[in-house]
Amino acid sequence: MKHSTPHFILRLLIVLMLLPLLFCRTSKNSSQIVIIDKQFLEHTNPQPAGFTIPVLDLAAEKQRQIIVDKEAGQYLGHPTTVLLEDGNTIIAVYPKGHGRGAIVMKKSADGGLTWSERLPVPENWSTSLEVPTIHRVIDPQGRKRLILFSGLYPARMAVSEDDGETWTPLQPIGDWGGVVVMASVVELRTGKGHYLAMFHDDGRFFQKDGVETDTFTLYQTFSEDGGLHWSFPEAILKTTAVHLCEPGVIRSPDGKQLAALLRENRRVRNSFVIFSNDEGKTWTAPRELPAALTGDRHTGKYAPDGRLLISFRDTAKESPTQGDWVAWVGTYQDIVAGKEGQYRVRLMDNHHQWDCAYPGVEVLPDGTFVLTAYGHWIEGEPPFIVSVRLKIEDLDEMIKQD
Repeated sequence: MKHSTPHFILRLLIVLMLLPLLFCRTSKNSSQIVIIDKQFLEHTNPQPAGFTIPVLDLAAEKQRQIIVDKEAGQYLGHPTTVLLEDGNTIIAVYPKGHGRGAIVMKKSADGGLTWSERLPVPENWSTSLEVPTIHRVIDPQGRKRLILFSGLYPARMAVSEDDGETWTPLQPIGDWGGVVVMASVVELRTGKGHYLAMFHDDGRFFQKDGVETDTFTLYQTFSEDGGLHWSFPEAILKTTAVHLCEPGVIRSPDGKQLAALLRENRRVRNSFVIFSNDEGKTWTAPRELPAALTGDRHTGKYAPDGRLLISFRDTAKESPTQGDWVAWVGTYQDIVAGKEGQYRVRLMDNHHQWDCAYPGVEVLPDGTFVLTAYGHWIEGEPPFIVSVRLKIEDLDEMIKQD
């Protein structure tokens, strides 16, 4: 039977419309890739390199500082932490080295006031190539687990079924890798046990025998079984004119939006932020942040009064605390509106041009923030791990007195 010309054209058009859906999507969560190149910078005005909000200095307040771990002659760096549901138990993991190095684990049973000795871990944790990150996940059946990632190629993961008492060895989670895997892991509202995780790469580690490029790519991956398995990562952002990386994801107070704060590694602009209103399916184009929020490895939590405390390494060009470990206090709406926030806090004085922070941030039931980071806290000595304790209402009073 012959097909009429109009019907044939209609069917052809339908096929052409479906081709992108058949061949261009990498997963059901696939996002359009945003590319930031030289033209982007040429058509956007830079944010000011300095800020006007006050800076509170806690670096000399030794009573707030607790040494988590220190070893003579040994570099200890890049901690991440997780607070368990009892509101007291904090687990910290960090490498014996700058990113690469044997993973160390310690536990506090009293909200970070005291810390255990180094705890037994699987033997192959000594083979970690990159910053370890630890996260709480819950599967669709309600079973709680802890998962620990170690990056570069291939990305590997260890699992604990008993709140960190025992762990599996590190095992590859796919034929891919990246840098600071996973910088963020966020529970999604799309279903029980659904999570989004994000990391970045510069071409060296996403695949075996990769080659460094001048492009930083931001990736995201999804889990629907409580973090045991992860989808093949999809690229959501490629940047060359600026190098955006190490996403720190924060959910809005109403739960409807995700904001990912991004380190700018070329050091030509401030940090940036992207937003998602559909649980990571799509993201906005990057927008430059005020200098007050400019830094590396943003990690944030909400205080009981709804304000945000975000901790990071200070890299703002015109900052009196550049290179130190700092925190920012403000609201989520300040980030959305591009405002500077309420005030900044220098947590500790780093005796190095930049090498510090990568903080863990936990909030105890009484509103106490326990912030944990590495740094060169003693001049001439290698970095070690310290936690700082504070309450935002106490900082408010100090700001009023100043």
